[in-house]
Amino acid sequence: MARSVTGVREIAQPHGRARLQDRVSPLACGQPARGAFGGDVPRKTSQGAVVALLPDGRLHLQHGPIDIVAEAFGAPVAVRAAYARAAGRFATVLEELVAELPALRSEDRPVQGIIARRMAAAVAPFRPAFITPMAAVAGAVAEEVLGALTGPGIARAYVNNGGDIAVWLGPGERVTCALAATGGMDRVTVHEVDPVRGIATSGWRGRSVSLGIADAVTALARTAAMADAAATMIANAVDLTHPNIGRRPARELQCDSDLGERLVTVSVPRLSASERAEALEAGLRAAEGFRARGLIEGAALFLQGELRVSGALALGREDASD
Repeated sequence: MARSVTGVREIAQPHGRARLQDRVSPLACGQPARGAFGGDVPRKTSQGAVVALLPDGRLHLQHGPIDIVAEAFGAPVAVRAAYARAAGRFATVLEELVAELPALRSEDRPVQGIIARRMAAAVAPFRPAFITPMAAVAGAVAEEVLGALTGPGIARAYVNNGGDIAVWLGPGERVTCALAATGGMDRVTVHEVDPVRGIATSGWRGRSVSLGIADAVTALARTAAMADAAATMIANAVDLTHPNIGRRPARELQCDSDLGERLVTVSVPRLSASERAEALEAGLRAAEGFRARGLIEGAALFLQGELRVSGALALGREDASD
């Protein structure tokens, strides 16, 4: 989903985002962090990135608007080495993105960096519809940090970048993701044998901006960058014409938005059952089209308490056994 990478924005987990549970810790943390590599305070790199170890052992990485919680599972020495690699790679991520912002905010300008190229590759299959590489920024960054996190002695790992999640699973491993759009009641479990390695959520609420009216759309794909781009596009498609839906030019909300003067949703009235169905079916058609092309493995679309599911996306309840 499109986000600013120039200034600090809200970093708490937004409403409607995916979060990890069960065999992977939830994103929320209410205690102070301690230094990831010794000491009582978070460590700040020379580039300004903050690296900290949360009290439950997860790694916290923050720089400007990028706020990541990551975790690796394995022998303690392997996990320490993994966290050091991830912190080292993360140190220059924001700098790399800022250097290419004009190109990343455009539809067709060439990009150079490894993260920028991943972003551009993720959004390209969704054209000719309007989409810029910024729609995949969170997922692409999560993938890059995950690449550093994995290594010898690591059984499984994940990187949660504000709710957009990149996953690595060794033989026989799995992760379970709770969907905050339903208060954590609905969950998706990804097994090592499944093709899914990215989970992302978009919608008009929380940190997201959207052309559509979905409370949330969670997409599952083979990469986190692709899931990020797909969630954005499906959320845009959950829409209908309604006189009381509030929309404003994106640039009024964020002066440097890649969406420019395009109208983004700022309020949605209570809709009738038929209106909700119309909007959700429009989004479902988009999701089914993307799934038929192999761009996603599945998606869950949420609007005012109603749900549509694309693909073999089995949603388990919170009290279901693993």
